[in-house]
Amino acid sequence: MKEQIMEYASGNEIAAIAVRQIGYDLMGYYPITPSTQIAENLDLMRAEGSTDLIMIAAEGEHSAAGICYGASVGGGRVFNATSANGLLYALEQLPVQSGTRYPMVMNLACRTVSGPLSIKGDHSDIMYMLNTGWLIFFAHTVQEVYDFNIIALRLAEMVRLPAVVAFDGFFTSHQKRRCYRFAEDAVVRDFLGEKKDPYPFFDLEHPITVGSYMNEPDLINNRYQLHLAMEEAGKRIPELFRSYQTLSGREYREWEGYQHEDADTLLILLGSSYDTAQAAVDRMRQEGKRVGVLTLHILRPFPAKELYEACRHANYIVVADRQDSYGAGGGNLSLEIRAAMQRYGGTARIKSIVYGLGGKDFYVEDAIHMLEWAAEENEADFCYYGVTSGSQAEQVQEEFFAPLTREKTDLGITTKTLNATTAVPKRLAPGHGACPGCGIPVNLNLLLRVIEDPVVLLFQTGCGMIVTTPYPKTGFKVPYLHNLFQNGAATLSGLAEICYRKQRKGELPHGDILFIMVSGDGGMDIGMGSAIGTALRGHRLLLFEYDNGGYMNTGYQLSYSTPKGARSATSHVGERQYGKTFFHKDMPQIMAAANIPYVATVAESNPADFMKKAEKAAEYAKEYGVAYVKALSACPLNWNDKPATERSVIGAAVDSCFFPLYEVECGKTRLSYDPEQSGKKIPIIDWLTMMGRTKHLGKEEYKDIVEELQMEVDRRFRSIKEKSEHPFL
Repeated sequence: MKEQIMEYASGNEIAAIAVRQIGYDLMGYYPITPSTQIAENLDLMRAEGSTDLIMIAAEGEHSAAGICYGASVGGGRVFNATSANGLLYALEQLPVQSGTRYPMVMNLACRTVSGPLSIKGDHSDIMYMLNTGWLIFFAHTVQEVYDFNIIALRLAEMVRLPAVVAFDGFFTSHQKRRCYRFAEDAVVRDFLGEKKDPYPFFDLEHPITVGSYMNEPDLINNRYQLHLAMEEAGKRIPELFRSYQTLSGREYREWEGYQHEDADTLLILLGSSYDTAQAAVDRMRQEGKRVGVLTLHILRPFPAKELYEACRHANYIVVADRQDSYGAGGGNLSLEIRAAMQRYGGTARIKSIVYGLGGKDFYVEDAIHMLEWAAEENEADFCYYGVTSGSQAEQVQEEFFAPLTREKTDLGITTKTLNATTAVPKRLAPGHGACPGCGIPVNLNLLLRVIEDPVVLLFQTGCGMIVTTPYPKTGFKVPYLHNLFQNGAATLSGLAEICYRKQRKGELPHGDILFIMVSGDGGMDIGMGSAIGTALRGHRLLLFEYDNGGYMNTGYQLSYSTPKGARSATSHVGERQYGKTFFHKDMPQIMAAANIPYVATVAESNPADFMKKAEKAAEYAKEYGVAYVKALSACPLNWNDKPATERSVIGAAVDSCFFPLYEVECGKTRLSYDPEQSGKKIPIIDWLTMMGRTKHLGKEEYKDIVEELQMEVDRRFRSIKEKSEHPFL
C-alpha cells in the first residue's frame, strides 16, 4: 500500500485534487451550481503554479463538451464537470464522444433538472446519461469521488470509452469529510500509465478521418462495437478494483451492501442516502428485523448479475429513486433492478418509491418507513414519498398586489423627465431579495419607468430572477416568464408572435404590448446565439442586458464581459496568473452588426440619458423589430466595493470610457456622452482601483496589463467616436 495523506475536503475539492494529481492536459468547462467549485479550485491551483492544466472557459456547456471532444481527438487527457441542465445542454455531444471511442472523464454533481428552476440535488440529470454510451460511476462518499476519478480514467482508456463520475450535489459535492489521497502524484500517474492512442490524429504520415457519415450496415456495427466495449468494461472492473486496492487499501466492487447477507427486506438507493439508510438498518436490527441496504458504484455497465446474487435471498425489495421515469411506474434505477431480477429468476416482491426530489432531506425515519412499506401487503408497488397533496382550489392564492392594467400605466406623460416618470407605477415590487447595492432592480426600474404600455417580462436564469420569484411569491405585477440562460430570446420571440397572431384573429384586444427579455449574470454568453438569432429574425421585442461582469448567481466566475485582469472564482490572482486573461466582449457592437433597428448603452450614473434611450428602444421594439439595451450593473458583493458608492463606480466606468454611452439607431452611431469633451475622462486604472476585484492591477507588476487594457478601451472609444462623427456610420 502506498503512502497517503488525510485531507478534510468536500467532494468538489477532492475531485480537483484528483485532477491535479492525474495531470490532465485540458479542461473545457462552463460554471453551473453545484459543480462549479471543481473549476474554481483548479483555477486557483493554476494561479499558484501547482498545475499546468489548460482551462478553457466556454460560453456554454454545449461548447464545453465540444472543446473536450476536440482535445480528446487530439490525444489529450481531458476533463469536464457539470450539473443538471448543463449536462442536458451538452447531451447532444456525448454520444459523439462515445460513438467515436475517445476516452475522457466528466464529473457530475447531480442536481435537479429544471423546470421549475431548482438548484438542489437529486438524480434527474444522471439518468439522462444511461443511453449515451458512457461508463458511469456513482460515488456516495467524498473518498469515492477521489478514488473513482482515478479508476474511471484507467477504465476509460482501457476500453476507449468516456466515463462520468457522479455524486450528490450539495451533499457529497459540498460537505467536507475526512478522506485520503496518495502522497505522491507519481503513484497516481504510474497506476494510469501513459495514454496510448491506437490511431494518433496528428500522425500526418497516416491521416485518419474521425466521425464519418455512416449508413447500414456500418452504423449497427459501430453500435455493436460500443456494446462490446461495455461488455469488456464489465470484465475489467473487478480486476481494476483489485489492483487499486493493492495501492490504496480500499476495497470496492460494483455494488456495496450493509447487513444484506441475511436480510429479508432490502432497500436499494444511490448516493449519500446510503449512509443515512445504514443508520436506519442498525435501529431496525436492534428490534429484531432482518433488513439491509445496498447501493451501486457502477451504473454502466449495469451489474445485473452481481446485483441479483446480492439480492437473491431477500423476499422484499424497495428501490428508492431520486428521479422518476414518468409514466413507467418507477425511476430508472428501479426499472433496471426489476429487469435484472426478472432476467435471473429473482422471486422477491419489488416496490418502487420516488423520494428526495429537489434536494428534499432524507432522514433515518424516512429509510425506516421505506423498509417497513416494502413488506406491507395489499399495497401498490409504486408511490411518491414526502408529497403534500392538495386540491386545485386550495392552491389558488390571493394576489399580493393589484395587477397593473393598461389604465394604470398609460398616464399620458409626454415629457419623460425624471420627476414626471415617478408617477408610472413600478412593475417590480419592492419586496425582492437582491443584495444591498445591487444594480439589477435599479436598472430595471429606470428602464420601465418611461414605458407606459403594458409590459410582458421574460427573465433568463440569473440573480435577477432568483431574487424576485421564490415560490410561492413573485415580485412582479405584470406577466412574467422564466427560461434558461441559453434560450431566453428565442422563447420570448415565440411568446410575442403568438400574441400578435391572437391580436390579428381578434382573440386578444389590439394595443401595444411591449415584450422585454431581461438578461445578465453572463446570460449573453451562453444565450448569445439565441439572442443573435432572434435579432436576425426581426421579432418586435426588447432585449435588456444588465451587465454585472460575471456569472454572479453561481458565485462570480468569469464571463466574457468581465474586465481583463479582474479576479474571479475562475480567474484567480497568483504567482502564475493575474486574473482574467482576455478582453471583455463588446456585445453592443455584436448586436449592431446584426443590423437591428436600435442598440444603446445606458448607465444609472446618467439617468436622463438612460430613460431617453429606454423610451426610444420601446418605440422601436413595438414598431420595427428587436431593440437591444445594455446597462452596466453594479454587484457590490462580487465587485468587492461598497453599496453606497456604486453610482460613482458606475460613473467612473463611463468616464474612463470602459463603458461608453452611445446608441446605434437604424445603423447610425451617435455618442451620447463624451467624457473627453467635458474634461471628465479618467485613466482606466482610476476605475479599476475602486473595486476589490481589480484593485491588484494598481501594483507595478501589473503595469503592462493595465496598459494593454487602456489601449483597447481607447481604441474602442475612438472607433465609436469616429463613427459618431461620420455622416452615415
